[in-house]
Amino acid sequence: MMAQTAEKLSRFGVSLKGDLLRRFDAYISREGYTNRSKAIADLIRKEFVADVFARGGAVAGAVTIVYNHHKRGVANKLLDIQYDHGGIIISAQRAHLDHDSCLEIIAVKGSGAEVRALADALKAVSGVRHATLSVTSAGK
Repeated sequence: MMAQTAEKLSRFGVSLKGDLLRRFDAYISREGYTNRSKAIADLIRKEFVADVFARGGAVAGAVTIVYNHHKRGVANKLLDIQYDHGGIIISAQRAHLDHDSCLEIIAVKGSGAEVRALADALKAVSGVRHATLSVTSAGK
């Protein structure tokens, strides 16, 4: 197994107005961070992922939908859309929430444009009550 080289840690200073710093400290406390450095690094990474997604670069993520599985044709339409986008779907899992509702979580990996197109197509299906798309880095 090849050893990974440790990336050099760099330090820099940040100047913030008192109110902004207090709000940031309250935020990182609520989020469970133990130091500002980790919180800042995570926020920077989050913005980089958003930028990659907006530019159509490679992302991974999940499309989560809740739909009425009793509505005529909705399940078949959702499956047809998934087959049309099969090149980016890693896996899908369905769970029955109650007598009428299904939750489906579709794991994806592909270009931001492809992932957005799948999410948009799924949420537009009549019978889909709610849909969300969450994206993250595709690995690096």
